[in-house]
Amino acid sequence: MNEENISFEELLNNSMKDEKLGKVVEGTIISITKSGEIIVDLNYKADGIIPRGEYSYNLEDNPLNELKPGDKITADVIKLNDGQGNVLLSCKKRKRIEARKEFEEKVSNNEIFEEPVLEKNDKGLIVDYKGIRIFIPHSLSGNQTEKVRFRVIEYNPKEHRIIGSAKVILDEEKKKKEDEFWATAEVGKTYKGTVNSLCSYGAFIDIDGVQGLLHVSEMSWDRGANPNDILKQGQEINVKIKALDKENKRMQLIYEGKGDDPWKKANYKIGDIVKVKIKKLMPFGAFAELEKGIEGLIHISQICEERISKPEEKLKVGQKVNAKIIDLDLENKKIELSVKELEGTSSEYNSEDEKTDIANNENTIENN
Repeated sequence: MNEENISFEELLNNSMKDEKLGKVVEGTIISITKSGEIIVDLNYKADGIIPRGEYSYNLEDNPLNELKPGDKITADVIKLNDGQGNVLLSCKKRKRIEARKEFEEKVSNNEIFEEPVLEKNDKGLIVDYKGIRIFIPHSLSGNQTEKVRFRVIEYNPKEHRIIGSAKVILDEEKKKKEDEFWATAEVGKTYKGTVNSLCSYGAFIDIDGVQGLLHVSEMSWDRGANPNDILKQGQEINVKIKALDKENKRMQLIYEGKGDDPWKKANYKIGDIVKVKIKKLMPFGAFAELEKGIEGLIHISQICEERISKPEEKLKVGQKVNAKIIDLDLENKKIELSVKELEGTSSEYNSEDEKTDIANNENTIENN
């Protein structure tokens, strides 16, 4: 064939007779245009061109930020002539192969991924790892919606089935925290916890993922205290471990906001006349508050001279009456009181205030 009749494309193809479509070539970057097109020196009569769209499977990857003239680059030949005498190249296939290999190594090593969410649907999330799509069901998403930390728990490339789980990581981290807590927990140690829930008998406090019971008796010295009046759900408080059962992973807590034990400062003696407030009525008597945190028992037989079948016949919650201390055990926090012993005996006391209080008490009882 006469050389004059040979087309430019034939000359190009002859000059690259060793090159085939899909073959991997290595070249040196000559320049990168503002649009992201890469010009490559292939040591042939024609240069190679990598369009921006063939640089990466991820359109956010910008060669201007990752490459510079003089860098070596590997690509696949996808067309010997792009219509302008250049060899059309692509990095996408190479990057996919490398990404797949890297991905499989991470899966094999049970590594943690942290990738952006591409799509959301009613079944779960689709996340992307360098062009590889992973499905994370809502039940395994850990309520993450924009970027997800996960492990791959199922990988079946033949069926294009890749499933990830954020929950498995959260469970692992939770267990690690719990194990660390139980390994170092000691009676008397103080922690910062969060009120997780409240109930009639107390509150459950979360300490680094571990739940402890704070009984109402350890919240306040007031025997009739209501947990909802002392704490709120989500509130952060300081607590101390009162009792610990590491084997069954249970603990009882003390609220530091409870304050000092008022019984340690109590200054009472048998025979004292005190004004008390009825706090609680029981079939056998009434509990009465002498001062905040200190209560005594008025047995039903000590309420009045006449025989009654229940305390409600003479007393009511919130009522204030005068009573006499008839038995005292401060060490065991027990006080026995009597209203009956003051009935008709106000003349035995010198204090005019005491006489007035006793008289008022007698009137109150008679009115009830």
